[in-house]
Parts: sequence; structure tokens; C-alpha cells
Amino acid sequence: MTDSLLEPILWGSLLFLGYTYLGYPVILALWSWLGRRPVVRRPVTPKVTIVIAAWNETERLAARIENCLHQEYPAELLDIVVVSDGSTDHTETVVRRFDSRRVRLMKLASRNGKAAALNWGVAAASGEIIVFADTRQRFAPDAVAKLVSNFGDPDVGAVSGELVLGSSLGHEGRDGVGLYWRIEKWIRQKEGEIDSVIGATGAIYAIWRELFRPLPPGAILDDVLIPMRIALRGYRVVFEQRALAFDRLTESYRSEFRRKVRTLAGNYQAISLCPDLITPWRNRLFVQYVSHKLCRLVAPFALIALLLCNLALMEGWLSYLLVAQAVGYGLALAGWGLARLGVREQWTSAAFAFCFLNYAALIGAIRYMTRDTDIWRKAS
Repeated sequence: MTDSLLEPILWGSLLFLGYTYLGYPVILALWSWLGRRPVVRRPVTPKVTIVIAAWNETERLAARIENCLHQEYPAELLDIVVVSDGSTDHTETVVRRFDSRRVRLMKLASRNGKAAALNWGVAAASGEIIVFADTRQRFAPDAVAKLVSNFGDPDVGAVSGELVLGSSLGHEGRDGVGLYWRIEKWIRQKEGEIDSVIGATGAIYAIWRELFRPLPPGAILDDVLIPMRIALRGYRVVFEQRALAFDRLTESYRSEFRRKVRTLAGNYQAISLCPDLITPWRNRLFVQYVSHKLCRLVAPFALIALLLCNLALMEGWLSYLLVAQAVGYGLALAGWGLARLGVREQWTSAAFAFCFLNYAALIGAIRYMTRDTDIWRKAS
């Protein structure tokens, strides 16, 4: 009786994980090959406002503003709005050093969270196109121009750029987290070729200002809610891999873990704030959204179910499945130990990154269900 109950759960968990991590990418590859929908890019130059929400960013804000001001885009058609979200350092002094005709300061008296800061920033913007940027990253010189060229297509409502992550091991993708990010960008590229990307890269994305709707207070994932709301109105959200922003992988896995937990908890919040995301007849991207976002949230529970059922069912080929799981988790444990010692290497990092991200998804679910999420706490 027990075996007849556990075996379907084991098979269901295995098939679900196979679809999440292998089946959906394969479907995307075939789908984009059979029905690619190209973007008609044109050299358009609408007025652009870059919106930066900042909280206590004295050290890196000046360099970030300089980077934005030196974009290869007509100077008279590009300005910046910096929203100081209740900063208590010299953030506002840094902003005031720049020409107020091109760099405008919005000062919030108290800390309201990133969602509120972005709402104020867009309200103060004069551009037809809004480019959202963070303080950590740097744009390539032509990043804004590459983003904007996609708006020559009247079907496009939002454009996500590409974030390039470096690490102590060199170029992107040599360690597990970098490899995960490369796979993620490939998935976004294929989704954009079919129709629309599910969300955007928070460090660099752009929208038509007229399509913006104020974010709910305390919203965590602006880079999901803003573009997906635009997609729900019938516009495309495309991926522009030539519009580059640069960042480095943090050397601290603790900081990275806190950031991932918050992001994954934010995916639960996004559904509660915008139920249309999981309503098939209202979201034409329902299959992509469920496959890309929701399946990954459920994956850690499927992994737990698979392991527990496999421990109870170890006959025949199932014993080899259990050995495979043991080896995988053993490699992940070794990778975790090396990471604690400050060693970043390639051999165990893929298994470690896989378990790391699924554990973050599990904790994110717990944090969300217990309402243990801050409105905008720095992860480092």
C-alpha cells in the first residue's frame, strides 16, 4: 500500500524536475526555431530618463552618474533622476555636484522602499523612455542606444538588457552561479524570440513611460511586475543582448544567499500583487511564466519528495537513482565546504550552485509564508 502511494510521487517528482530543468529549455529551443518573431529595430532617439533609486550610496553613486551621462546618446535627449530613499549619508550631496539640468535629485524624507522610490522617479521623469538602473553596475557606452532601438517596433513595450557577471575565476560562467546565469540568459533570449521575456534584468531595462503603472507599496520585484504588467496589456517585452551592464559576482555566498532568498520570496509576492500572472485566459505568456518562474519555486519541494520516496524505495534501478542523488549532494556539500574556506573552483560548483539556489527557493517560500520580508534591505 505504501509502495503504491510513494512510487507515483517519486515518478511525478522526477518528471517534474526533468521538465523544469531540461524539458522547458528544449521546448523553448524548438519553439524559437519553428516560430521566431523578430524585432524591427530602428535608429530612433526619443527623450530618455534614467531612473536610479539610491539609499546610502555615497561611495559609488558619483561614478554611476558619470557612467550614465557618458552614454553614446544625444546629451540633450538624456537626463537622470536620482531618488534618495531617506539616505542618511552624503548621497544627496553627491547628486547636487552635477548639473541640475541633466541630473535631478528627488529627496524622500524617510525610507519608503525601492518600489516607492521608483514611483517617485518615474513621476519626476521627463523622458518618453524610462531606463531603470541600479547603483552597483556599469553600462556599456552604447547600452542606452541599443535598448532604445527596439522601441522602433510598435509592438515593443519594454526591453531588457544583458547583465554580464565577472568573478575571481575570470570570464562569466566558470563557476556554478555564473553558469546558472548564462543558462538563465539563454532562456530569456529564447523567450524574447518567441514573444516576450518573463521579467527583465533589474540592472538594465527600459519601458515606454506611458505604459508605467505605479508599483504597490513594498513590491520587491519591480523587474518582474513592471514588464509583466506591460506584457499583460498586449505589448512585447524583448531581450536585447547587445545592451550590456557589467557587475561582479559577490565573493560572499552569505550575501548572495540573502539576495536570492529575497528575490525568490518576491516571486510569491508578485503573484499575490498581480493574480493575472497565473490566469491563463488573461496572460498569453501563461505557459512561459509557469515554466520559468513557478516551476523553479516548486522544485525544492519536488527534490525533497524525490529523496524521501527514493529512500523508501531502493529496489532495482531505484538504488542507482539514490546513489546518483547521494553523489550530487556529496559534491554540493564539498563545494559548500570549499566556499566557506574562500575557494571557488569549477569541479563541485555546479552541484553546489544547484543546491544553493534550490535551498534559497525553499527558504524564500518559508520567509514569504511567515511574512518575514523587508521592503528594501540591502543584501550586503
